[in-house]
Amino acid sequence: MNGPHDMGGFTGFGPVIPEAGEPVWHHDWEPRAFALVLAMGMTGSWNIDMARHARERQPAMTYWRSSYYEMRHYALILQLVELGLITAMEEEQGKMVVPPKPVKRVPTAAMIPGILASGGPANRPSNRAAGFITGAKVRARNINPSGHTRLPRYARGKLGEVIAVHGTHVFPDSNAHGKGEDPQWLYTVRFTARELWGKESPDSVCIDLWEPYLEAAQ
Repeated sequence: MNGPHDMGGFTGFGPVIPEAGEPVWHHDWEPRAFALVLAMGMTGSWNIDMARHARERQPAMTYWRSSYYEMRHYALILQLVELGLITAMEEEQGKMVVPPKPVKRVPTAAMIPGILASGGPANRPSNRAAGFITGAKVRARNINPSGHTRLPRYARGKLGEVIAVHGTHVFPDSNAHGKGEDPQWLYTVRFTARELWGKESPDSVCIDLWEPYLEAAQ
C-alpha cells in the first residue's frame, strides 16, 4: 500500500541526524513495550508480514510522530483488537474485561533463547522455475496495491539489473493477509541513481525484489 511508511525519495522531511552516543532505551517503558511485542509475536497469532502491515496502516501523522517503540506498540494494540484477543474497552481501561482467548503457543522463559536463536528464515522450497538470471535487465512493475507490498514507490517503473538470485522465499504480499506463503523467486536488483532520481551520479541502490514485482525490460 502507499502509506506513510514508504518514504524513500520523499523530500521535505529534513536530514537524518544520528544521535551521538545513542542509548539502547530512551525511556523506561520502551523495553517493556518491546517485550510485549516479542512475546505476542511468539504466540503464533500472526506472522512478521502481518506485523509490518499493522505498522504501515497507522494514520500518517501517528506514524511520522511516533518513535520506533511507539509505532510497534500502536501496531500491537491494533492487531490484538482486530484478532479479538483484547477489546477496545480493555485497551482503554488497562484491565481484562472478557475471558482470554486461546493462542497457538504460550512461550516460557526457558523457551525464549532457543526461539530467538532460531531466527525467522523465510526461504521456502518451490517447483517454480526462475524467471530471471543474473545480469538480466528488468523493470519494476508500476503497481499501486491496496495491501502490503515490499516494492517501494520510488522504484516502480524503473529499469534495473539483476545482480543476485536468492532462491524462493515467502511472498510478503500474500503472507501479510493470511493467504499463504506462496514462495516466489527473490532477486537483488541494482538501480542507478540516475534511473531513480534523474541526477548524474556514480551511485546505485540495490533492492531485494520478488519476481511478481518485476517484468523483463523491453
